[in-house]
Amino acid sequence: MQGKDMEELLTERIIGCALEIHNTLGAGFLEKVYENALVHELTKNGFHVEKQKPIPVFYDGVCVGDYIADIIVEGKVLLELKAITGFSEEHTAICLNYLRCTSLPVCLLINFGRPRLQFKRLVGESYRVQDAPI
Repeated sequence: MQGKDMEELLTERIIGCALEIHNTLGAGFLEKVYENALVHELTKNGFHVEKQKPIPVFYDGVCVGDYIADIIVEGKVLLELKAITGFSEEHTAICLNYLRCTSLPVCLLINFGRPRLQFKRLVGESYRVQDAPI
């Protein structure tokens, strides 16, 4: 199976875990509750999960700060979680910047704040920012 196919399968399974949580808890909790539940559900399903991982952000070869990733699954998929009324263009732009900083291929933007789970699959450029080891 090709890499793209594996990433699609992985994101589908992650979305399935998110749906299970949303179907059980519903909307209305703080983002942290959904993050903790998703880490538990993903781990229960055999995924390697990194929670609140610091990612250095480089500018002109200098680390100018850290971005804290909500969740990284299998070292391949970045999860950006929200518990809000809806996505904006800003959320998409932020996720694309996160993909650039990490060189990860896929970000799932997941919103638990609506009556129906909302998600967006974003694919970034597959390159690592120079001098930005993770």
